[in-house]
Amino acid sequence: MWATRQLDNDYNLRQDRFSLLEPVPVYATVPEYRWFHAGGITLCAIPTPGHTVGSVSYLLDRDGERLAFTGDLIYAPGKVWSLAATQWSYTATEGPAMAVLSCHLLGDEHPDRLLPSHGAPMADADGALSLLAERMNAYVDSRRWHDWDLVDRLRHPYVQLTDHLLLNRSSLSCSYVLLSQTGEALLIDYGYDMTTGLPTGQDRASRRPWLASLPALKQQFGVTRISAVLATHYHDDHVAGMPLLRDVEGTEIWAPEHVAPVLADPWEHDLPCQWYEPIVVDRSLPLGETVRWNEYEITVHDQPGHTLFAAAFEVRVDGVTVMFTGDQQENLGVPGERREILNYQYRNRFRLGDYVASAKLYQRVAPGLLLSGHWEPRTTDAGYLEYLLQAGANLDELHHDLLPLDELDLGADGVLCRLAPYRATAATGAVLDYRATVRNPHAYDAEAVLTPVVPDGWTASPATASVPLAAGEEREVTFSVTAGEAGRRMRVALDVTIGELRLGQHVEALVDVAG
Repeated sequence: MWATRQLDNDYNLRQDRFSLLEPVPVYATVPEYRWFHAGGITLCAIPTPGHTVGSVSYLLDRDGERLAFTGDLIYAPGKVWSLAATQWSYTATEGPAMAVLSCHLLGDEHPDRLLPSHGAPMADADGALSLLAERMNAYVDSRRWHDWDLVDRLRHPYVQLTDHLLLNRSSLSCSYVLLSQTGEALLIDYGYDMTTGLPTGQDRASRRPWLASLPALKQQFGVTRISAVLATHYHDDHVAGMPLLRDVEGTEIWAPEHVAPVLADPWEHDLPCQWYEPIVVDRSLPLGETVRWNEYEITVHDQPGHTLFAAAFEVRVDGVTVMFTGDQQENLGVPGERREILNYQYRNRFRLGDYVASAKLYQRVAPGLLLSGHWEPRTTDAGYLEYLLQAGANLDELHHDLLPLDELDLGADGVLCRLAPYRATAATGAVLDYRATVRNPHAYDAEAVLTPVVPDGWTASPATASVPLAAGEEREVTFSVTAGEAGRRMRVALDVTIGELRLGQHVEALVDVAG
């Protein structure tokens, strides 16, 4: 943490300067939402973010009384130990807003007494928490240009799109719920539930999932079990909460067959927005096939564009054909206007032609409702679907106008060679196996010459590889690298030449080496 802290031009105002200077070994982690044994007593950890992103309160039932050890969530009735600690970003109010929600959620556990880390015990737990929620909500409103009814979002997070299809309006990316006549629910995407915004920083603590909307789902819609959750793609705001769902609710994680490996090994590829650790799915869904969940049939369609590793889910609900498209479109466009509002990102491996292909998919399926990852649900007609097709064609045309694609087919992202795994760990002297995938951008046959570049004292085999490639052909080459000195993020690269095109050190991989 200290080695990577931003010091220059720093806009991160999170109050983490109280951290210890040296690491302390952790004996075990605490299972949130569940009762566990520690030191001969039984406790339950309830997430109560506010004072910090990762704050919890511990419940203890003893002698007919429920005690809540609240840390620094509350200091006294209606008061906190620190407001500065609740500032999670430069200008917003994520922390104070979370404190409001935490007060209500802790109150739902009906503690009899609150035992704070600073301040005196509070016998009227409900009164103390209610007063703090009221005052903190006023504080949040004072720093916003509009009022935000936090309690309404907490108590009524779901919008009913049809009788058996819900939208979770409280989550960072849109999470949808398919309701079954069995009482079960299936979720489509589940990232950061009941969010008030994201704290500054990319550390693990700044991206904390929780399950705050589930009580309303169960109470208001009679859900008895959340049996499965589907991922449209691998980005953290769509999958971060899935492991917690599985651990707490017993939910199975389902993902398309080309998304599942990315979730299972986030270090394999150089891709943005991946979760911090592997998420191994319970069921891999074949592309182009239909799977059954209770009374519903769900067809899994390959849908590259926003990212290469993404799918659209087609299902018929309450007489309407619905298509869940993830982040493929932004704001879902405006018919009749020439606005290519397509959510493509180059490092996600966007390719020319992807949006034309997805538009043709929509035309073939003709969904009555398009449901995206961040924007309002969209009812469709033939004119709108034709608009999306034209937007995809316009996007390709813009790239052809701007890039020298007639001379060299560099693709949209300009990457002609990739190295996997992108990140690895090894001991000094260990041998690492790499796969290089190289593509010929020329309209004629050419030879690709790949030369590993490694740190001093390391070795690579072969020292150079020559690969004959037909026009547009892509081939895989393997290399072995023997790690030398210990170090963090040691660099391995490939010097690449394809025909007359000299690219230099075009691609790299990173290795953490232990001595």
